[in-house]
Amino acid sequence: MRPATGSIVASVALKSLLLLSPAFAAEPPPGFVRLADAAPGVIQEMRYAGADNFTGRPVPGYGAAQCWLRAEAARALKAAQAEARRRGLDLVVYDCYRPRRAVAAFMEWSKNPDEAAKSAHYPNIDKRSLFAQGYIAEQSTHSTGLAVDIGVKGWDFGAPFDFFDRRSWTDARVPGVARAHRASLVALMRRHGFENYPREWWHFAYRAEKNPESYDVPIE
Repeated sequence: MRPATGSIVASVALKSLLLLSPAFAAEPPPGFVRLADAAPGVIQEMRYAGADNFTGRPVPGYGAAQCWLRAEAARALKAAQAEARRRGLDLVVYDCYRPRRAVAAFMEWSKNPDEAAKSAHYPNIDKRSLFAQGYIAEQSTHSTGLAVDIGVKGWDFGAPFDFFDRRSWTDARVPGVARAHRASLVALMRRHGFENYPREWWHFAYRAEKNPESYDVPIE
């Protein structure tokens, strides 16, 4: 039996309403929070939502420049920010939860000839070897919501975020001030349950349960 015209119109209108309604926008995965709600004092410069990153373009999965984290990691980061503020400092995050589709996009990017961001991000490395050398992971802890890429506003770390080079290794021989800044950031984050990845001064993972689930929910 063919539905009445009015029913069809009402159905189309309802679908349109559902698509437009904020209530039906992508929500963080179970157990996650938006950092803006949990720790609004932390500055967000979400690099993969724009073109200022090693791919030179917005990355799939980052439909909004928002930091999402597992609730326990967000609480720990809030405590780290509170300690930093007592010292007159502000933490700034560059990446938090990373949808799995973004990791897949990185893998595809590594195989294409585009090297527009090479001089700024990987001047001394063939982009095809970035995974093998440990600068990008095929299965990222970011996808679990337990990892953050972070720095301190106004601090010199001797190499910028996502600069894939030995200079970015946490214990690299960089000028004294930058070396002290790295050590201070590592100590601060460790006091609040985060461990640094030795090849990236900016990458920290929160200690939580083993084998946490990863997600592919887009950030919207």
